[in-house]
Amino acid sequence: MSAPPAHGAALRMSRSDWATLFALSLVWGCTFPIVKLSVQEIPPLTLVLLRVGLAAVALWLIMRATNVAVPRGRRIWSMFFVMGFLGAALPWMLFFWGQQYLPSGVGAIMNATTPLWSAVLGHFMLADERLTGARLAGVLIGFLGVAVLVGPDVLWRAGVSLVAQGAIGLSALFYALSGIYGRRFAPLGLAPLQSAFGQMATATLLIAPLALAHDAPWRLPAPGALTFAAVIFLAVVATAFAFVMFFRVLASAGATNVMLVTLLVPATATALGVTLLGETVEPRHLAGMAIVVVGLLVMDGRMLAALRRS
Repeated sequence: MSAPPAHGAALRMSRSDWATLFALSLVWGCTFPIVKLSVQEIPPLTLVLLRVGLAAVALWLIMRATNVAVPRGRRIWSMFFVMGFLGAALPWMLFFWGQQYLPSGVGAIMNATTPLWSAVLGHFMLADERLTGARLAGVLIGFLGVAVLVGPDVLWRAGVSLVAQGAIGLSALFYALSGIYGRRFAPLGLAPLQSAFGQMATATLLIAPLALAHDAPWRLPAPGALTFAAVIFLAVVATAFAFVMFFRVLASAGATNVMLVTLLVPATATALGVTLLGETVEPRHLAGMAIVVVGLLVMDGRMLAALRRS
């Protein structure tokens, strides 16, 4: 295990981190239409339970197949409960509920505020993630790119409850807090697979009583084949495998950098819409993606350093 960064040192993204982050954004870019489809047949609490429960089972099977031990110890599992609450159970309850009433584009806008929350909170809560001018400028530029990509009129067209928008915005705050809290796992020497399993297992225990009491899922009609396939993808690919990648980048690049994935998701979602659904690319889509890339480069610091050297 490598030594922790010195006080005040800024964590940088390696090429491997960037590749993992882009893969993660591709997977999570699919979740917006999937959730929108799934909540039409499955209540939000039950959908969250299916997502975290099936993901926990998939991760446990992978651990058994690869001889990775289940983490032990009261301290580790108490930390998992905090991570499961902040990073899965609570924000997904808020997000899935809000997604019933909002277009996917609005959810992407709200979700893209996570790096801004992460940068601001990390300044006060993490010694090695101080809020430098370049980092703040990069996050703000990236958020501007997301706004340009989605378009300012999407909020006007929504015509939905302000409470639903606030719920998704609040979920972004909890995502940021989970990324910051997740840094505590680095000194424990846990594998990303173990961390992901612990989070999903505890999130399942937290959400199960609420979903069973409120939704009585055994009384619900069976979902259609398309919704069933969407739930399996959401749980196994977009949760089990995706959170293994998430914890890997979190350990090596830090909380603020890993939350950059929320800026990439709208861009990848647009690309998926073009290639898979035949949607038309408008000039604002290309402009928004370009601004997002500039924001990522500014936040990473390498572009500014190269300009200073030249």
